[in-house]
Amino acid sequence: MRALTIVLIASLGLPVSAVTAVTAWADDKPTPSPTPAQPAAAKKPKSPNTGRKVVVERVVAIVNDAIILASELDARMVPIRNEVATITDLKERERRLAKLTTQILDEMVSEELIVQAAEAAKVEVEASEVQAALDEIKQQNNLDDAGLAQVLAAQGYNMANYKQELRRQLLRLRAQNQLVAPKVSITEEDVRARYDALQRRSESVSAVSLSHILFRLPEHPTEQQLNDAKEKASKAIARVKGGEVFATVAGEISEDEGTKATGGTLGWFQRGSMANPEWEPIVFAMDKGDVRGPITGPQGLHVFMVSEVKKSDLKPYAEMKEGLTRDLRRKEMEKQTQVWLEELRKKAYIDIKLR
Repeated sequence: MRALTIVLIASLGLPVSAVTAVTAWADDKPTPSPTPAQPAAAKKPKSPNTGRKVVVERVVAIVNDAIILASELDARMVPIRNEVATITDLKERERRLAKLTTQILDEMVSEELIVQAAEAAKVEVEASEVQAALDEIKQQNNLDDAGLAQVLAAQGYNMANYKQELRRQLLRLRAQNQLVAPKVSITEEDVRARYDALQRRSESVSAVSLSHILFRLPEHPTEQQLNDAKEKASKAIARVKGGEVFATVAGEISEDEGTKATGGTLGWFQRGSMANPEWEPIVFAMDKGDVRGPITGPQGLHVFMVSEVKKSDLKPYAEMKEGLTRDLRRKEMEKQTQVWLEELRKKAYIDIKLR
């Protein structure tokens, strides 16, 4: 009996766009007809799978002449499934999982397009480079081969397919460096303009006196809960901008019992001292009297007001030039990469079969 195998699409002779699943046929091996010199063999019992079409693997996306398999998507979804599993509301869990699955598949399509562009441009990554990257990962995480294999298994990978994924990552990075980086140009005028802007804006602020209004949300809010909190925040901002005192509004509607009685006052914050680092670029870009929101935090949505600011002088331009140039180049690289990726998508045949 022929063993059940995964049939490579290329060997089927079918157009990729026509394939929705990688399949194999389970069948008996043909028995040759008896010859006069040979007695007829006893009839072999049929396999219960004879003639049945068995789906071995499902295709979830086609990207030009390549496919993305359900197993590949599942491997990427392992840590996300574990996180989503903590959502107690079944409908919300299913909605969140479906949304994240679509996002992850879209990322995988983008990655495949970049790999194809790299291969078309003859960008190469040697096996020794993959091994060096793997060794660095083990060293950084204090893992030996067995430990790394255990971590990979928990994330749906084995060593072989992880090496392949690592090679693809290196290939994408190299493609960006060779195909996108030449389009990035940062001039002396760009750097000087950025420095001048810093002198006028947030980076010259060393400390802020901050107040807030909090609208609490559960750890995994539903869409309705999130929308309700956003509406409350918008109304609070409208009241303050309409002339009401922020402290009065906070005292009436804030859901932070610890600061409600003092009008939402949080106190002074030095740069680098905020519990949530993601708030810092928002808060330190605000001027005295500014109100911003809604801003997401671990407890819910916040509306912030800066009541006072303390400013300090920036370092001289010569000391900051290198760092500013590096930052501007990184941002421009991200922008040009997105433009390039959009061009690749426009030229590509993409068929999403996720369901």
